[in-house]
Amino acid sequence: MPFVLTFGEIMLRLSTPGFERFTQAHSFEARFGGGEANVAVSLAGLGLPARFVTRLPDNDLGRSCRMELLRYGVNTDFITTGGDRLGIYFLETGAVNRPSQVIYDRAHSSMATIDAGMIDWDKAFAGAEWFHFTGITPAISEGAAKACLEAVHFANKKGITVSTDLNFRKSLWKYGKKAAEVMPDLVAGCDLILGNEEDAEMVFGIRPEPSNEDAKGYGSVCRQLMERFPRTKNIVITLRGSINANHNTWSGVMWDGKKIFRAPEYDITHIVDRVGGGDSFMAGLIYGMITWPADPQRALDFAAAASCLKHTIPGDFNLVSVREVERLMAGDASGRVQR
Repeated sequence: MPFVLTFGEIMLRLSTPGFERFTQAHSFEARFGGGEANVAVSLAGLGLPARFVTRLPDNDLGRSCRMELLRYGVNTDFITTGGDRLGIYFLETGAVNRPSQVIYDRAHSSMATIDAGMIDWDKAFAGAEWFHFTGITPAISEGAAKACLEAVHFANKKGITVSTDLNFRKSLWKYGKKAAEVMPDLVAGCDLILGNEEDAEMVFGIRPEPSNEDAKGYGSVCRQLMERFPRTKNIVITLRGSINANHNTWSGVMWDGKKIFRAPEYDITHIVDRVGGGDSFMAGLIYGMITWPADPQRALDFAAAASCLKHTIPGDFNLVSVREVERLMAGDASGRVQR
């Protein structure tokens, strides 16, 4: 059965209990997470075969990480072993007017020391129908960027659909190259681009151009991205309104070159965990585009609903079923006990 392949870094996530600050915490809750791994876990939970490719250290943390992926049904056959350590990120969950904070500790990680030629892409891609990566992976190191570009070129050669989440992280671009220098070659090979207005501006210098028909300029960002990257068939922009750390609105728009589609807006009033929200949207969108290729509106609606539910789940992974997502799409947001 065809599968979706994702490539990137998975990290140990250490978060403070509840809403404690870093400066007051005496313990941390350990989980695993990372953009492309989050997408793979979400897809597996939705019933689509998913394969995650990365590089892990040959120690118990690396083995524990692999076991966690297997627990959720993700194929790990092409995870390579090497390097000295697993990357870590520390999370302090914000509340009300205090934002969440993330501190990365991923320098010299196994994934940061990967390079082109370390993955047998011919075997890893055998039977794949979709490949996904994020802008975080090429930000980790020059070697990771080269390996990612190698994967994109291979997927293009084999006719595999390629998607990216631009995911600009300024704090990660430390190896002497800027996102604007590296990302264009990678994105040029993509069939679907996900991002937001800030990503488009920070990476490509593309700014919204509001008009009478498009008050906030979302359509103009989509059109400019498609003009810059003509291979792309769909541009998707996530729309997050942040009332405070616990209360967001959430939606998205998609441009297919002819028409703008817009998902319903969800009012998420009591966020449990918003980390991985964009990844859950991407996974929902991939599921929708594969399941209903002729119905982009339904695919977009599914992505928004799946991601809305992610905000209610602790950890990076979106552990929801298709039935739960479709129930929310049908308007059942009551949260009533299911018996």
